[in-house]
Amino acid sequence: MATGNQVLPGAPVAPEQESGRSRQARPRSGSGGRWLVWVLRVVAWLILLLIGYRGVVAIVTGSTSSASQPTPASEPAGGFPVSLAQAYALAFGQVYLNFSPASAATRSSELAAFLPPGADPQLGWDGAGTELLQFEQVAGVIVSDPHHAVVRLLARIDGRLIELGVPIYSADGGLVVSGQPALLPPPARVVPPPPPAVPSDAATQTTLARQLPPFFRAFASGDKLTLGRFLASGAQVSGLDGAVSFGNILQISVPASGGATRDIEVTVIWRLTGQTSAAGGSPVGSTPAQVQMTYAMTVVQRNGTWYVRSIGASSALPGSSS
Repeated sequence: MATGNQVLPGAPVAPEQESGRSRQARPRSGSGGRWLVWVLRVVAWLILLLIGYRGVVAIVTGSTSSASQPTPASEPAGGFPVSLAQAYALAFGQVYLNFSPASAATRSSELAAFLPPGADPQLGWDGAGTELLQFEQVAGVIVSDPHHAVVRLLARIDGRLIELGVPIYSADGGLVVSGQPALLPPPARVVPPPPPAVPSDAATQTTLARQLPPFFRAFASGDKLTLGRFLASGAQVSGLDGAVSFGNILQISVPASGGATRDIEVTVIWRLTGQTSAAGGSPVGSTPAQVQMTYAMTVVQRNGTWYVRSIGASSALPGSSS
């Protein structure tokens, strides 16, 4: 006999009874779900704090988004534009270091593009005499502040080596020669110390004197197939493509130490090819000019034969020997 709210097995359950059971079976909201809500809140706050911190740092440091272009290390933002000033001074030197009475008007108009308004149109030249620029290059830049610098040009004029200081002013992305250039002495010539005396290997020197001429003939011609026969395994050496022809070997310096690998110096006489007269006609003389050049080389020995691993310029003085 059923009493109260008891339900007999197999009897249908009334809707209100079912909903009551569901309410009893549903877990109460408590520590089981509340901890997850707090974790999510903490993560959200951390993200907001991180975004705020990055924004404050960007404002303080003045940095912008990743679209900002990097500034070269040699020319910091707001600094003097060194590279641009070098090119500007070279262009100015092409005009300033050339003059003659016949081209005075042209020189004046070309100089005006580099000078501030009201400047001397000839920039100190009295209109007499001539000067011919043969070569110029930037020797250095002395920066005083973000607006002022002096570009030093190394130039050859009428066969003389000179240095010229060109004052440059920079502002708002523009440049101007802000004063008269100054003629300065070229770098002083110094005497390097003599090379240390090194015992030589006469026997190896004699052997190389016989084996190296065919290499230098192939090196002069640039014939890769022939040149390859004289190279050590893995060597990367290309030839001169016929710019010169081989004359002979003037000197070989071979140190006694080194075993099967030697660092040597070889002085070669080259014959210059393709010379013509100043008018572009017949060759100058019947015998081509000759020039001596000294090479630093590394050679390795295999089965009694020496092979070239590398060849380059030597720092040895002309005519010196170890």
